[in-house]
Amino acid sequence: MALQTNNTSGNIELDRVKCILSTTDLKGNIKYSNRYFSEVSGYSKDELHGSPHNIIRHPDMPKVIFKLMWDRLKNNENVIMIVKNRAKDGNYYWVKTFFEIKYHPKTKEPNGYLAILHAAPKKAIREIEPLYKRLRNIESRYGIHASQDYLIRYLMKDDKTYDEYIHEITQEKNLVIDFLKIMKELAS
Repeated sequence: MALQTNNTSGNIELDRVKCILSTTDLKGNIKYSNRYFSEVSGYSKDELHGSPHNIIRHPDMPKVIFKLMWDRLKNNENVIMIVKNRAKDGNYYWVKTFFEIKYHPKTKEPNGYLAILHAAPKKAIREIEPLYKRLRNIESRYGIHASQDYLIRYLMKDDKTYDEYIHEITQEKNLVIDFLKIMKELAS
């Protein structure tokens, strides 16, 4: 499926096969982006490179989700998230994003992050939009810590971790991520 914008909603329909790739430094500044990233976001490679990855952050995204992401990455844990991103022209696109920590080949110290973004399943978007709206409302009234408390309680009511929740609502086989995991295991 080719890249299309639904003009009535501003939603960019992503190709179900292609993925957006980027790497960043430890502060989240983009070091590499593939052509599909530019095609979808509307930013040229020159505009993306050196910019903070949050250049594509949509205001509908609750801050607590990015706090969770950074907490996990700083704790040397990879993370998968459902994210609504904003293109340069103001349109938006939903992605299932896998963030992986990259390590320096000699020092073995973290030296950046790899992001692999795929079109988010429509089922996952329908499931997560009301939660994100609730989290944003809590943040605007009571702050990010109250939003985080709500997210924890939301997950605990079904006795799930964040990862289990994301896996449950996406329930799609991600061949690229599975391939990368297998390659990483073989290299170890």
